[in-house]
This record gives sequence, C-alpha cells and structure tokens, in this order.
Amino acid sequence: MPGENLTRDEARERAGLLSVDGYDVALDLRSAVLEGEAARTFRSRTTVRFRCAEPGAATFADLVAPSVTAVTLNGRELDPAEVFDGTRVALADLAAENTLVVDAQCAYSRTGEGLHRFVDPEDGEVYLYTQYEPADARRVFTTFEQPDLKAPFRFEVTAPDGWVVLSNGAQEGEPEAGTYRFAETRPISTYITAVVAGPYHYVSDTYRRTLADGTELEIPLGALCRKGLSRHFDPADIFTVTKQGLDFFHEHFDYPYPFGKYDQAFVPEYNIGAMENPGCVTFREEFIFRGKVTEASYERRANVILHEMAHMWFGDLVTMQWWDDLWLKESFADFMGALSLVEATRFTNGWITFANGRKAWAYRADQLPSTHPVTADIGDLEEAKLNFDGITYAKGAAVLKQLVAYVGRDAFLEGARRYFKRHAYGNTRLSDLLSVLEETSGRDLATWSRAWLETAGVNALTPQATYDAEGRVTDLSVLQEASPERPELRPHRVAVGLYRRENADGALVRYARAELDVSGPRTVVTELTGADRPELILVNDDDLTYGKVRFDERSLATLRGHLGEITDPLSRALCWSAVWGLTRDGLMPARDYLDLVLRFAGRESDIGVLQSLHAQAGYALTHYTAPGHRDLAARELAQGALHELRLAEPGSGHQLSWARFFASVAGTAADLQLLQGLLDGTAKIDGLDVDQELRWTFLEPLAAHGAADQAALDTELRRDDTASGRRHHVRCLAARPSAEVKARAWADVVESDELSNALVEATISGFVQASQRNLAAPYAPKYFAAVERVWRERSIEIGMAVVRGLFPAHQDRQETVDAADAWLSGHPDAPSALRRLVSESRDDLARALRAQACDAQAAR
Repeated sequence: MPGENLTRDEARERAGLLSVDGYDVALDLRSAVLEGEAARTFRSRTTVRFRCAEPGAATFADLVAPSVTAVTLNGRELDPAEVFDGTRVALADLAAENTLVVDAQCAYSRTGEGLHRFVDPEDGEVYLYTQYEPADARRVFTTFEQPDLKAPFRFEVTAPDGWVVLSNGAQEGEPEAGTYRFAETRPISTYITAVVAGPYHYVSDTYRRTLADGTELEIPLGALCRKGLSRHFDPADIFTVTKQGLDFFHEHFDYPYPFGKYDQAFVPEYNIGAMENPGCVTFREEFIFRGKVTEASYERRANVILHEMAHMWFGDLVTMQWWDDLWLKESFADFMGALSLVEATRFTNGWITFANGRKAWAYRADQLPSTHPVTADIGDLEEAKLNFDGITYAKGAAVLKQLVAYVGRDAFLEGARRYFKRHAYGNTRLSDLLSVLEETSGRDLATWSRAWLETAGVNALTPQATYDAEGRVTDLSVLQEASPERPELRPHRVAVGLYRRENADGALVRYARAELDVSGPRTVVTELTGADRPELILVNDDDLTYGKVRFDERSLATLRGHLGEITDPLSRALCWSAVWGLTRDGLMPARDYLDLVLRFAGRESDIGVLQSLHAQAGYALTHYTAPGHRDLAARELAQGALHELRLAEPGSGHQLSWARFFASVAGTAADLQLLQGLLDGTAKIDGLDVDQELRWTFLEPLAAHGAADQAALDTELRRDDTASGRRHHVRCLAARPSAEVKARAWADVVESDELSNALVEATISGFVQASQRNLAAPYAPKYFAAVERVWRERSIEIGMAVVRGLFPAHQDRQETVDAADAWLSGHPDAPSALRRLVSESRDDLARALRAQACDAQAAR
C-alpha cells in the first residue's frame, strides 16, 4: 500500500519537526462478538496533542484503516476523502501547539498484526490482543509511528460484558457501561502500547521489595490465558520466575521497575515468542503446555519471561532512536535474559543452552549473504522487520558476553545503571551506550565497537601446536581466519582448554586452561608452553567469545572416538556446536555427524543440548546427506532413536525427546506400525505417556507416509476439537502424500487469503515433507512465479511465512539454485526485503549442495 513502508529519512524529518505531548485513545470493541461483516471492524477514536517546531509546516500521521469518519485539526474539520489515503493522514498548516482528533473504523486482524481477533472453536468465545512491532499500532489507532516520538498514553476501551480488559496502565475504577479506563502511562513508544480483551482466565499475585532507600516497592502481578487452556495453566511457576527476575534486575540495575503493574498474557495465534509491552507483556500461548514437555521447555519459557522483563529497562525505559540500533534492546535483552536465568532461577545451565542453541542461530545468520553488522543500516520498516534475526538477538548477545569479559562485569553493570538514569524515557544511539561504558571501564571502546558492532561476519579460531620429543607443548597458537568477503579479524577474549583421558577408558577432562586476548591471524598461548600433550585442544573454552571453533587433526580424531566422554557439560556442548559447524560448512561429511549423534547423543545429560542434536540430525539427514545415502541414513537414525527410546529412563524428558525424534525420522513399515500401536494402545513403552500432544506428533509421519487417512485424522480431531487440535489437524491433512492434497494446500496458502496466520503456518508445515520431494517438484516454478504477487498482496507476516516456508528447498539440485538466481537477476526492483528472503533461502540451498558433495565424496 502506498505510504505504508515508512522510511528512515521520513522519520528523521518528522522527528525534527514534532514533539508529542500525549495520546488519548478510545476503542469500542463490542463488534468483536458479532458475526459476518459486522465483526470486521471496530471504532477507534484518537486524540493526539503535539507541538510543531516550524508553525505553518506540513507532515502526516499514520493510520492503516478501511475508513475514516472524521478528522479534526485544531478545531478545523478536514475532509477525510482529501486527507486520508488509507495509510496516512495529511496534516497541513500546523500551529505551534496542535490537537488532532481522528475517528476511524479499523479492521480486526487474522494475521497477528494490529488487533488480532480469535474465535475459540472449543467454546465460541472471542479473544482479542494487540501486536505492533515494528509499526502496527497504526492499524488500531492514529499515531506518529516511529520509536523516537515517545509520549504518554491513556486508553479507554468499551467491551462486551464479562470481559477481562487490560492495557499498559492500571485500570482506574470500575468499568462504566462497559467502558474501562486506564491510567496514563509514562512516555513510551507507540509499538509497545497494548490492549488485551476477552473472557480470559486471570490469576493475580503481588511482588514486594524493600529498595535501597528503604521505600517499599509493590508491583501487582497478573497472568492470563484463554479459558479453554486454564486447566493446563501453571501460573505459580510463571510467578516464581517473574519474582526471581524482578529481584535480579532490581539488584543489578538500581532503577526500580518504572511501569506500575506487570501483567503477562498468553494469547492465541501469536506470530512471535513474546512482546515487551510495559505493564502488559504478551506471549504465545504455546508456552502453556497441554501435554508433558521436557525441562528444556520450562527453561525456554523462563528465558523468554526474563528476556521480556529485561526490556522494561533496555527498550521500554530507554529506546533506540530508529531501528538501526534495534540491538540496543534485543541484544541486551537476550544477554540479560540468559544471565538472569543462570543466576536467579533453577536453570543454572542456561549458558549451555545459549552456547549450543542461540549461537547456532547467530552463526547461520552471519554466514548468509544478508548478514549485517550488529548495529545495522535500516532504511525502512520492511528492512526493520527482517532484522529481528540471529544477528540482532543472538550474535549481539554473544558480543555483549565478550564485552563483559573485556571491560569487566562491574564496569558493564555500572555502565547500564548510568545509561538508565541518564536517558530514562528517552531515545539513544550506539554512541550513548559506549560513552557510559568508557566512563565506567576506562577503556577506549571505539576500536572494539568497529570490530564487533560495525562489521559483519564470523571468524574461525583454530589451534596449532608443536611438541618436543617428550610430548610437551613447545608452541601453541590460535589461528584466526575470516572469509574473503568479510576479512575483518577481531580481538577476542578466549580461554583455551587442554583435555586428556586419565586412562584408555577414562573420561575426557580438562587439565590445563589459559585465558588470553587473541588478535590478528596468529596469537601464541604462552601460558600453556610446557604442558603435557593433550588429546583435545578446545579454543573458546567456557564460551567467552563469538566465533566458529575449529580443531587440529588430533583433537578431531579424539572427538570422533570420544566426544561423549567429555565430562564438563558446557565443554561438551561447545564441541557438539563445533562439529555441527563443520558439517554446515561442508568440512565434515553429514554421515560422520550423524554417526556422532548415534554413538554419543544417548549419553548427553543436558536435555536442551539433546533436543538441539535431534533437530540438527534431522536437518542434516534432509539437507546435507548425499541423496544416494539418505534412505540408509534415515533407517539408521530411526533404529538408533528407537534403541535410545527403549533405554531411556521411563517417564524422563530424555525418553520423551527420543520418542519425538523417532517419530520425526520414522519411515519403514515397522516404524509406522510401532507408531500406530502406540496410538491405539497395542504397543507400549514403559513410562511413555502418549498424551494428546504426542498423539499428534505420531500422527503427522503416519499421515505423511499414507498410513493415516482423512477419516483417521478427523477422528483424532473429535478427540481434541480445540484451537491446538485444529492446527495439528490442518498440518496433518496437508502432510498426506497426494497430488490433490498438495494442490489444495498450495491454493489455501498462496491463492487464498482466508486462513489465519496460525493456519497458514500449519498448512505450510504439512505441505513441506522431506519424503515427498517428487510430489512437491511441480511447485518450484510456481513458487518463483507467485512470490512477488504474494508479497505485494498479503501482510508482511504472511508474506514472510510464504516466502520462507514454501521455498523449494527439498528440490536440492543446481537447477533450483539457478532458478533462484534467475528470479533475483530478473527482479532487481522487487522490494529489498523480499529479495533478501529469497536470497537467504537460495544460500541455504547452495550450502546444502556443498554439504551433499562433501558427504558423497566420503563414500568413495
């Protein structure tokens, strides 16, 4: 739509002209419970008070809405047909002080953007919630939609009787005639305002703390979900983590939580993990567990709770000026979330998950053609949307961990405290943060910033050692390499660990360690000269820096034979991460990586690492294994998974994880027969509770291999006719091996706009099956013919889902890479965000072909 994609230049010009004094927003949501056309829109009336530095100038306000009823500027009625074009309200002849009133009909969303409307199939109840980042508040009320035009907000919401209605501020008094009024907020950006409304199940608690000055801080806490999920809700654990996080941040930030209450809403059909709306945080409801999950799932939920809480300071109290500095909130929240998880909760192994999971996300993103510096060059909102990626989150967090090692923890936290006090309720850029850290650390951070924040790419660190006749180290060096495209060699604070076995059958233990600064292409580790010859040299032991870890030949041979014998769980996780990196880079054959998983994953004690190994093994099987070896590798993986499933402790998280992995790789008649037996009760594995969620997990491979037809899937839906059940049902229906099924699924997603965001996601997931390469082959040319139209006609969330999800990655041959190249060269004027998505998928496919070539070479 014209004007919807706000540019950085437009935002700068408007910020130089305007300052906003406040918003009053009144929403009438009673139409949500109606049917048909009457339930499509709601009334939104916005009053904005703002000042103009150049009286007489012109600008615009943002509003994406089907229609506008009335516009009044400083008491003058403006003709909506003249000033509103569907995305913007033109404002001319501004005064020094202005009042704008816009009365509009805004649209409920089914894509998770703006004000999302969800009808629960279980009981017919309607649930609403908002999601705005980076710029969808304009779909709900009239705004100046950019992060540096902060203002206080006051919301008023009229809703059906009996609803729970929440916003950022606390409710003021009792509702009158169905109208709820909320206290004015402190100055915040538009994208973190929020409204949640519906017949939610709500639970309350209170956090109390005595502050350093002796005053008592009391924060009302709330947690809510749909009524249909209330029997699965566990607010006690959520409140425990919440209180632990609030304790941690108060102790370390010396700035009391500034937004009054703290509600946490778990909402349906959410596009992202969570959103840090101050006072009213929203989460995807999948964090409410309908069946048994592993401890890793609880850890993940706790990490997200703490990540969003860190945003109350990094992002909400102090906000980046523009999306270039998105890292100023996301990288810090990712780092502080992990730090508080480890130090304040029961999840003391959180850094293992960070090293093995989050950083794998970053390493992938940093090797794509679209990689970018942590502090990026974001020209418009579409580019901003795509930069919520592994660089901004996980690499940024890893870089901050490196920075803490570089300047010291005390200096880092003192810098954060000064940053909050100096810039409270304001907007900042990179230089604002670096200046306070230079004050507290005494270090010049300009060079560090240029190397780590202002350049892209990931370095590789490899040990090189020589020994004397007695087997002692005479020289141990760390070699640093960079890709030719991104040749920057960075300063690294690293630890180098030496490992050996006490005897032939003993565990691999660390017996020597040195911590040093690495810079340039070669750095000597003088502290380890004279040490006994190791069996394994681990660069970046303790995971202090961000970089790909490589091994010398002796170390790699040791890992091939003894990876599972490393006693330290973090060191073991780092080695798993490193061999996965070798596999992705085509330096280790996929069959060798799968062999490591088969031999050693069963010994992995950390459930989060185990689940990562399962995911990576599945990906390696599908994308990195030579086609001629794929069937045998799949059978071996399934046999190995079943073996470990039977060996696992009954009822344990490891058993559940192996059960899920077995289902994901099952393909033989015997495999499918066992899955069917576990479903109908004719087969049993001691301790394995086949609950409803696990039933759907087993049904998908049965459907994909033609062993469960529509009647069987419909029967399962009758057992579980809930919102979650319907998503699973849609996915399994689309997974069936039929040309007619694939055609229908493709049409539902690509040609139609009827499905909600959650059902689009489920349909794509079912459509894309590694075992159905031939069935999907006709859709490769259709994909390239359709993507530009899909991007133009659909919302950005749906567009991203389709472009990423339906890329023909399973058509893994050079012709598909060539087709992607032809599309990219033939569409130079396509939106840059769309070109980026296609380019990333093309790069993943080219990487897969290189890995397959490596795997095929190993068989010769």
